[in-house]
Amino acid sequence: MAATTGTIKIGISACLLGRPVRFNGGHKASQLCMEVLSQHFEFIALCPEQAIGLGTPRPPIRLVGDPQSPRAKGTVNRELDVSEALSAYGQQAAAKLHDICGYILMQKSPSCGMERVKVYQDDGHPAEGGGRGLFAAALMRERPDLPVEEDGRLNDPVLRENFITRIFVYAEWQRLLQAGLTRSALMAFHARYKYQLMATSRVHYQLLGRAVAQSADTPLQQFAPWYFSQLMTALKQPASRGSHSNVLQHISGYLKHVLSSSERQELQHLIEQYRLGIVPLVVPLTLIKHHFRRHPDAYIEQQAYLQPHPEKLGLRNAL
Repeated sequence: MAATTGTIKIGISACLLGRPVRFNGGHKASQLCMEVLSQHFEFIALCPEQAIGLGTPRPPIRLVGDPQSPRAKGTVNRELDVSEALSAYGQQAAAKLHDICGYILMQKSPSCGMERVKVYQDDGHPAEGGGRGLFAAALMRERPDLPVEEDGRLNDPVLRENFITRIFVYAEWQRLLQAGLTRSALMAFHARYKYQLMATSRVHYQLLGRAVAQSADTPLQQFAPWYFSQLMTALKQPASRGSHSNVLQHISGYLKHVLSSSERQELQHLIEQYRLGIVPLVVPLTLIKHHFRRHPDAYIEQQAYLQPHPEKLGLRNAL
């Protein structure tokens, strides 16, 4: 079953959409966001530094102090401290943007950077490992299940596909909540994402499978948030060629009694070629979907794994 976008909203650092909001009056326009993702999502653009009253252009700020709890201070004017303002705005945005299903952050930014942002020490050198921008830290603290990624990391096809997949999972869950989540709807949702979960985390696949099967005695309003949080944690782990190959083998098992010997051999050959890195994931998947069009299976038809995001994005062509 193909994923549908509807009006999925994603928060994004405004500079990535080409808006001249950076400290120097410039931008960091992202071709991926502006030319590709904008066709599938509605972007909600924010610039935290502008939002807290810093002008454009403006004196730059940087993170200083403890990498685990840094301060955001002026690079030139050391008296300028916008730490509390950025954190508070992150909390406000997390609450206000209740209907977003993901967020794309500007990398290396003292406000928006998700990781490895330079945190300067008293000797003028950055601490090893860096820290997290203060707006980003507050947003992610308030919305721990929300899919969040940096623009730079989206250049990696594996991370890009993983992030977009999580957005569609998150959006589908929000639609279930809005419709009034029932226990049967949660079980159907879990069944739909069974193979996606298997591809990313075998441990969570087993854990959540048992939990859902044994959840009858747990109040739904207690079980559902725990379940979804565990699911989103699991899906953060990018699938490997090995785990994808394992899922392809499981799914192809539903075809073993309807394919000829030569068809089975061809399918196994393509799965092995994918596992070895010779062909992309889309190659064995295309053949599998072809066979299921000829030999429909109701259970496989509902699996999100076969098409977790719009085919036009071509995300699996590069995996």
